[in-house]
Amino acid sequence: MKRLIIGLFLVAVALTLAFPDLARERYEQYVDIERPKPPSVVRMYVHDSDQIVNLSLEDYIVGVVAAEMPAEFHPEALKAQALCARTYMLKRLGAGGVANTIHPGADACDDPRHGQGWLSREQLRERWGTLDYYRYYYRIKKAVADTEGLVITHGGELIDPVYHSSCGGSTQHSEDVWQVALPYLRGVTCPYDHDPYPGDRKRFTLEQVDQALGTGLAAVAVSAGGNAKPIEVLEYTSTGRPKTLSVAGKTLPSTTIREKLGLRSTDFSAVIEDGHLELVTHGHGHGVGLCQWGANGLAKHGYDSEGIIGHYYMNVKVEPY
Repeated sequence: MKRLIIGLFLVAVALTLAFPDLARERYEQYVDIERPKPPSVVRMYVHDSDQIVNLSLEDYIVGVVAAEMPAEFHPEALKAQALCARTYMLKRLGAGGVANTIHPGADACDDPRHGQGWLSREQLRERWGTLDYYRYYYRIKKAVADTEGLVITHGGELIDPVYHSSCGGSTQHSEDVWQVALPYLRGVTCPYDHDPYPGDRKRFTLEQVDQALGTGLAAVAVSAGGNAKPIEVLEYTSTGRPKTLSVAGKTLPSTTIREKLGLRSTDFSAVIEDGHLELVTHGHGHGVGLCQWGANGLAKHGYDSEGIIGHYYMNVKVEPY
């Protein structure tokens, strides 16, 4: 009998070593093993009401996609946007929320300048009208439901899934905008970016520019006449956008010029004429990561949501959180 017991024990050990997954499943049937679960509630600050509301994660994602991407876009583009929005939020929540948030007690807010935009169902009804509301809302809700629980990872970690409206033909490396080189945020060509507003033209007096940028452009332009360049590009990004410029001798990053002058992107050209600065921009946004109009174009050419994500983010996976 003793030999029989020892023999059975050795067989059990051998099976465990040979089939570890089976053994783990058997073990987990009887032992309560805690596993990390994705947070189910997003505490969101609403600017209009000056209140924090609790939303389910998926309801939050619906509001983000509706705010950030046109509802008439291809379903696969909407699904790609949902993957970005969910990954963004879970990355914030996974660290226990963002420290020193400008809205204490909240995980996010509805202002796109602070992260991601978000719109309530009431706001969407007002935006779309009663008839289109139901068609668009449930179109977006389906895109979110089709990707439920899925996120974008690189090396097993959630990525920073930055996105923008229109890149103008090619996206940028992350360090061209934020000085931080991330391996999955590499510039790529974007052949199907068909933004209906590809170019934008703005005209400022030189005094307006000086006030916004803290420069002396008006004085320099007058004294220089036609022999000098009051504005000169000192450095270009890898995709040919201005990165650093000299404005009346003051060195400024293009991102600062874009912010201070309210430009659609950093892909701009500048001309001084008749006491005015005229700036012509191409694209819309910072140009890093997913290009929304480009994603819509890829979807129309047969790319599914994972293919779209793989085009704009290098060596990533779409997998369960």
